[in-house]
Amino acid sequence: MRSLHKLKPLDVEKKLSKQPGLHGDGGGLGLRVSSAAARSWVYRFMLNGEAREMGLGPTPTFSLADARSAAAEARKLKAQGIDPISAREAVRAQRRLEAVRAVTFRQCAEAFIEARKGGWKNAKHAQQWTNTLETYAMPIIGNLPVQAIDVALVDKVLSPIWQAKTETAGRVRGRIESVLDWATTRGYRQGENPARWRGYLENLFPARATIRRVRHHAALPFAEIPGFMIALQKVDGLGSLAMQFTILTEGRTGEAIGMEWSEIDLDKAVWTVPASRMKAKREHRVPLSKAALEILRARHDVTAGTGFVFPGANRDTHLSNMAMLKTLQRMGRDDITVP
Repeated sequence: MRSLHKLKPLDVEKKLSKQPGLHGDGGGLGLRVSSAAARSWVYRFMLNGEAREMGLGPTPTFSLADARSAAAEARKLKAQGIDPISAREAVRAQRRLEAVRAVTFRQCAEAFIEARKGGWKNAKHAQQWTNTLETYAMPIIGNLPVQAIDVALVDKVLSPIWQAKTETAGRVRGRIESVLDWATTRGYRQGENPARWRGYLENLFPARATIRRVRHHAALPFAEIPGFMIALQKVDGLGSLAMQFTILTEGRTGEAIGMEWSEIDLDKAVWTVPASRMKAKREHRVPLSKAALEILRARHDVTAGTGFVFPGANRDTHLSNMAMLKTLQRMGRDDITVP
């Protein structure tokens, strides 16, 4: 082998720093100078009849001693018939994999919620995701690597609440499944999703429908609506008017109390609910009956036709969603509710 250590530290720092070209140190190690600001170490070698070049890093990040040590390690691998470039890439890939596998379920959940919350209808939905996972999942799997989450761990999260809090358990399961799917897509985990219902958890838990039958909100029989409307009209307050309007338009509580005058066309007798306020995210046009228009015209005189039709105590906010419920309570009608 040709002699080693031909270069001196002073050569690297000063004499050769402005001499473009490849300056050999021996044993395949060289200093490549492109300019005074671009100098780096390389290891050149032959493997299977092919000339290869391996970058060892720039100066002064890597000193002459650092470069010689790296070149010595590369020569050892080459002597064993191992490509030092491929070996280095394998080490780096292993380190990347280890870093990925260290990502926890909590980190993935937080990143998932942050990425998706812009598409959810309101901030409350994102908070519900955070609250349910924090309450039921995080104490058990939050600090574990997301790759380590398996069926047994998901079972440990859900078993205590599947019977007692069936609806909540279903939401928790679905949210864990979504986070794990996101983590798989991001490359933080591999394999099937252990929170999936079909083929996985359906073998451990009874279907939610068999545990608790759906309980619909109490409803008023159709034949009793005329009498109820007469009684409702006798109740003073904005809650009564809002409920009358909701019934006349077959709307939802949130749509009615959040209604603004900009959505109303009194001349054409149309209420246009924007997509942003609809559950289906599609604009909804509601024809207004004579009775509904009478309520709106009366409110128009009071509010001067600006802001919310049914404002709250602070005119910058709309009527509370509890106002209609309190109206029913005043009527002694705890047997029904408002959609």
